[in-house]
Amino acid sequence: MKRVYVNEEWCLGCHLCEYNCAFANSGKPNMAVALKGKPIFPNIHVEGDDKITYAVSCRHCEDPICVRSCIAGALSKSDAGVVQIDHSRCVGCYTCLLVCPYGALAPGADGLMSKCELCLTNGLGEPACVAGCPNRAIVYEEREVI
Repeated sequence: MKRVYVNEEWCLGCHLCEYNCAFANSGKPNMAVALKGKPIFPNIHVEGDDKITYAVSCRHCEDPICVRSCIAGALSKSDAGVVQIDHSRCVGCYTCLLVCPYGALAPGADGLMSKCELCLTNGLGEPACVAGCPNRAIVYEEREVI
């Protein structure tokens, strides 16, 4: 399965992946209208310090503990292997946030949980964070699982 991977040595810490993600999932046709002067809620997050930065997003685990832990049954794994959130079922308890070993989930604008769904639900086909990374630090590819 193709997943988002980060090559930390190439990450500039520019946060453009966050802005592209937030825009892609905003449902608005114009980035300035969607994001200017508003807090953003991306499904990918840049972490790090002045020496190394890296983007954190869902790893779509083989056996996702977030799915098993969701008390509302809002998280599921599709046949394609993508871990998805049914926002109509999410109660905002943050249990998935607490159990994810990668810190890949975060509250969205509405207080309900949000996470990377590989831009499959917004119709882009390729994750917006990958397309918008100026240094190609973020890639969308299939790798052998070790």
